[in-house]
Amino acid sequence: MDVLGDLDLRCGELKVARYRTYPEVPKRLSPRPYLHPVRTLAGTLVTEERPEDHLHHLGVGVAIPDVEGHNFWGGTTYVPGRGPTELDNHGTQVHTGYSLRDEDGFVEELDWTTGGGQVLLREHRTVAAVQLGSGAWVLDFTFSLLNATGSPLSFGSPQTNGRSGAAYGGFFWRAPKEAIAPRVFTAQAEGEVEVHGTRADWVAFTGSAWSLIFAAGTDRTRKDPWFVRAAGYPGVGSSLAFDERLPLGAGKTLVRRILTVVADGSVDKDAAAELVHEATEAVGR
Repeated sequence: MDVLGDLDLRCGELKVARYRTYPEVPKRLSPRPYLHPVRTLAGTLVTEERPEDHLHHLGVGVAIPDVEGHNFWGGTTYVPGRGPTELDNHGTQVHTGYSLRDEDGFVEELDWTTGGGQVLLREHRTVAAVQLGSGAWVLDFTFSLLNATGSPLSFGSPQTNGRSGAAYGGFFWRAPKEAIAPRVFTAQAEGEVEVHGTRADWVAFTGSAWSLIFAAGTDRTRKDPWFVRAAGYPGVGSSLAFDERLPLGAGKTLVRRILTVVADGSVDKDAAAELVHEATEAVGR
């Protein structure tokens, strides 16, 4: 096992993110590696870690509330007929090594392990930071999940289990909570209600002094609906199991890629679209 600890991501001389390789996280929060803090080039914080409203929200990473009944999201589990329920079903994403570790990115291997020690998934994760200009950079985040069980398995969400509007699970970014909820928009829609559940090339989130623009990095990722929260808490994810459970056959792999532009200031729709274009050109999508 790789014995190196946390690592920093840089754009040139600027440290823009820290990756928590071996976080000390209680079992109930589904321990997993994640990015926090993440900052703009000017130093503005754009992630939150273990906030009071959702202690299991851990910066930027991959979290799934239902992998064959095992909770890799943290917190309660939604049980049909019972609602959110405390269960002893939390899994852990275990870092097993880096095959590449540079200042601007890394390639990592992880095992998604149940509380009983069974490896359900083996993940290959690639993360890179690329500067776009003087006011923005892009986080290029790709994860590949291999079914390591020898049998079919499936991914679910509280929504697929009966809780309407709660189709979270997959890539997820928890942003800082401010006095005013962030503005949320796509090229065609405006506001949390209109954007949540849509399939769009990109979703923009703008706060008091920062903007995050999330873009699907592959055609398959573009088919996943966006999970959006703004009024209650600020968070954006790409949903793996929105309307129905997502099956993954034995030995099969699913791959998703999200490009997130991290910009200083608040952008409008035209600026967001241009930044997404610059990001895709910079990373060679």
